[in-house]
Amino acid sequence: MTAIDVSYTVSGEGPPLYMVHGIGSRRVTWDGLLPGLEEHFTCVRYDLRGHGESPVPPVPYSLDGLVEDLEALRIRLGHDRIHVIGHSLGGQIGPAYARAHPDHIASVVLLSTAAGRTDEDSAKVKGVVARMRADGIEPVLGTLLDRWYTDGFIEARPDAIRDRIQQVLGTPGEVFLSVFDVYAGAEMAPWLHEVACPCLVMTGEFDAACSPRLNRFIADELPDAELVILDDLKHSILIEAPERVLGPVREVLLRHLEV
Repeated sequence: MTAIDVSYTVSGEGPPLYMVHGIGSRRVTWDGLLPGLEEHFTCVRYDLRGHGESPVPPVPYSLDGLVEDLEALRIRLGHDRIHVIGHSLGGQIGPAYARAHPDHIASVVLLSTAAGRTDEDSAKVKGVVARMRADGIEPVLGTLLDRWYTDGFIEARPDAIRDRIQQVLGTPGEVFLSVFDVYAGAEMAPWLHEVACPCLVMTGEFDAACSPRLNRFIADELPDAELVILDDLKHSILIEAPERVLGPVREVLLRHLEV
């Protein structure tokens, strides 16, 4: 798969921190963390291929292809060693990038992602994709929103929920399903032990698909990792509680400022 030139935004000063969003999302997902990171890091946010303002090459997409888009952006911006933070699918792209390009990685933050899935875990997530293919994406959105956000947040922040729905429905359907296939089919367990750089692993206590169980597995498999479980949160920790994500992320990144 040929790498593409993704659409990106750069702000802040300091070592480069590349910020990788998840399925059907956009680079604005990271806005809640920026005030606490821009004074320490050059924050590079970008839209994944097929998302937002980035080009929409033909599907299917692959994890390797998404990794090479990130590498192409690093080369384009002229950075040598980078920190990478990724959410959900982005939390798979980050360590896969570190494995493929170990000489160019300083640290990885894995937010709300999954590895070490049981057969039952895999069947559940693949079943969601199958339902969307059969019934359409929009009819399944309610189920997804319930998995992403707590009931209290859904009630208190209808604006944020509307924004998320618009992001999903604004992503070409074939792209959304293709990247969901990547997320559902990727299994990092066989190679996490190869990711030698410092890592932070974080998820929400009530994230069903990216559960504390799976994230403990990830942290145990990585040679140099710390684990943080955020109480009372589901999957969308960047939107629902960016201030709670920021503290541990900034603390770990500042400890590994080498570039």
